[in-house]
Amino acid sequence: MTKLLHIDSSILGGNSVSRQLTAQIVASWTTANPGTEVSYLDLAADTPSHLSAESLGFRMPADAALSDMQKRENAVSEALVSQFLAADVIVVGAPLYNFAIPSQLKAWIDRIAQVGRTFKYTDKGPVGLAGGKTVIVASARGGVYSTSDAMTALEHQESYLKVVFGFFGITDVRFVRAEGLAMGEAAKAAALEAAQIEIVAHTQKSANQEKAALAA
Repeated sequence: MTKLLHIDSSILGGNSVSRQLTAQIVASWTTANPGTEVSYLDLAADTPSHLSAESLGFRMPADAALSDMQKRENAVSEALVSQFLAADVIVVGAPLYNFAIPSQLKAWIDRIAQVGRTFKYTDKGPVGLAGGKTVIVASARGGVYSTSDAMTALEHQESYLKVVFGFFGITDVRFVRAEGLAMGEAAKAAALEAAQIEIVAHTQKSANQEKAALAA
């Protein structure tokens, strides 16, 4: 059974485009891939604390003496990384906040970036340990950043997520993008229409790949 982890990070609740897109991606995926088991994580409602001396316990030696706070924070980190590693598909809602991802999404990434769990270092450099997964990012942007080098240089949202998931060994990272959302109703409508086409393309692609694998 395919396991899908659905993650939202927008603080805008029902007004969030990225939340709208992740819900549509998950619905389309489960329709195209019946039997998918879905779990949900709302990082705006249940935000892990940012890295601190207490939440760095998982990076300490196994025999280190931990404080009660470090033990509690370790339990949070363990739950998040275990949930991530158990998933075959991760759908991430990632709005662009001040040219980057929301801090709560970064806090989640910092918790799952664990040596020996999602990556390791070798004499030839780092090696990702979480390969074989599919990540679909619902990218929402008020402006347009994809059509010129000058604007692309300003965004550290999609570029960062592609790098960090790649660092974990994940090569199948897809983006469903809705940009220009703050540039008028016509631009927003066009962006959402384009995103719908991308959703169908990405979810149908995986369904076709699974059928081909079963027929092989």
